[in-house]
Amino acid sequence: MAAQQRNDGATAVTSAGTKNRMSDSSRTIVAIVGSGLVGRAWAITFARGGCDVRLWDTDPSAAERAIAFIESVADTLAANDLLFGRSVADVLSSVTACEELPQALEGAVWVQECGPERLEVKREIFGRVDKLAAPAAILASSSSALLPSAISDGLEGRERCVVAHPINPPYLVPAVELVPAPWTAKAVMERAKAFLLSVGQAPLVMKRELDGFIMNRLQGALLEEAFRLVAHGYADADDVDRGIADGLALRWSFMGPFETIDLNAPGGVADYVARYQPMYAGLFEGMKERVDWAGPVLSKVLQSRRASLPEEGLAARQLWRDRRLMALRSHKRKAERDVGR
Repeated sequence: MAAQQRNDGATAVTSAGTKNRMSDSSRTIVAIVGSGLVGRAWAITFARGGCDVRLWDTDPSAAERAIAFIESVADTLAANDLLFGRSVADVLSSVTACEELPQALEGAVWVQECGPERLEVKREIFGRVDKLAAPAAILASSSSALLPSAISDGLEGRERCVVAHPINPPYLVPAVELVPAPWTAKAVMERAKAFLLSVGQAPLVMKRELDGFIMNRLQGALLEEAFRLVAHGYADADDVDRGIADGLALRWSFMGPFETIDLNAPGGVADYVARYQPMYAGLFEGMKERVDWAGPVLSKVLQSRRASLPEEGLAARQLWRDRRLMALRSHKRKAERDVGR
């Protein structure tokens, strides 16, 4: 029955206005508000994690397009063991397109907002969701830059609001930045961490909110130096890329900067600091200058990138990136089983 449903793509519209794909009421219910690129990626993450996923969007056709995308990648994910032991049919049957927001929220214990990155839009969505969702439901925003305090200020249930920012796409990259507002309850943060772990994600739990969170601040520091190296003629953009892809990222794909330096000196991190801090302190003086990314350096970066990849090839290369991420995620899961984490 599941295979037949998958082949013909049929859905049934219930009296509640929900297009249902074999929903299992015994599973944890997750509502995704916004069914675009981020929402559909979250849907895969939660569905393979054993949840019943309900998709809703202001665009009535967006949720169905999201389901079509999930169907298009499900077999490849299964082939790379990235459905976590679940069958394709099981994952697809766990995702439901809802026509009305109240139906998507009914019974949900986790609500993942994936609307446009505009404060007024997110505040409007959270205002509606806060009134409709069950009092114990955690309300999480996928925002990559907006602070949770700005999104949830003034809401009656603001203590249950967090940012859960994925490194997109979350079904391939497990890290999720979990950011509290000043009024987010400690128990909510603990529940949020436990829930994300239960669906196979790797929550990065911030102690308090900060512009850029963790990932954008780290990525921003690296990009600042990358643009500076190219702007002043020390290296081409392609060589900078190679230095990360074929150098630092090989270690960074399974351990972070603190563990890296802990293992790069005989006496561990304290020994590394004693040996190399003077060198980095000297380098930092030259890193204080900021290069305008949109200035003359942009033409150098564009020339390098378009020589390697014409603009018309971007979409195909994005698919290649996702396939490589699938292979890498699959390898990491196998290596963790065989070698250890």
